[in-house]
Amino acid sequence: MRAPPAAGRLLVASAVLTDPNFSRTVVLLLDHGTDGTLGVVLNRPTDLTVAQALPAWSDVAGDPGLIFRGGPVSTEAALALGVAVEPADEKRASAGWRAVIGRIGLVDLDALPDAMDPALSSLRVYAGHAGWASGQLDCELAAGAWMVVESRPGDLFSTAPERLWSDVVRRLPGEAAFLATRPDDPNLN
Repeated sequence: MRAPPAAGRLLVASAVLTDPNFSRTVVLLLDHGTDGTLGVVLNRPTDLTVAQALPAWSDVAGDPGLIFRGGPVSTEAALALGVAVEPADEKRASAGWRAVIGRIGLVDLDALPDAMDPALSSLRVYAGHAGWASGQLDCELAAGAWMVVESRPGDLFSTAPERLWSDVVRRLPGEAAFLATRPDDPNLN
């Protein structure tokens, strides 16, 4: 039985997903419920640095220090995920922080980094996000477009995002791991 989608799990694009917005992507699920699903694509860095776009946050940004394309929805808006140095508590929700899973939370980029509570060990900024209407992701899962995989600590802040999809696929059981060696265009093989 496959794991159901839930906050903190990954959606890994399968070979049947050819939409250029999601082909070979790894999406961290931030919320999944009856109203729909929200996530961010973890492996699509842009050329824009955090220092260029949000200089106040550049010292906290994790390597490679770039803004990531979080998905095709609301690409003009930024969303940031940070890792708290210490576990979050309830008072921090009003201090520019909302825990998502464990020490990972959404960060209010309008707050000043040095005023952040909790202190952050790392931050990643996403332009846009991925979203699914109620029931939409379930249909895509049934069609085989996505695989749901447990996330690991290094997935969110991978310093080699261009390899994240193949690295996560290699962790899959059985023949699914062979997908990692599939060329972008199998017709050129």
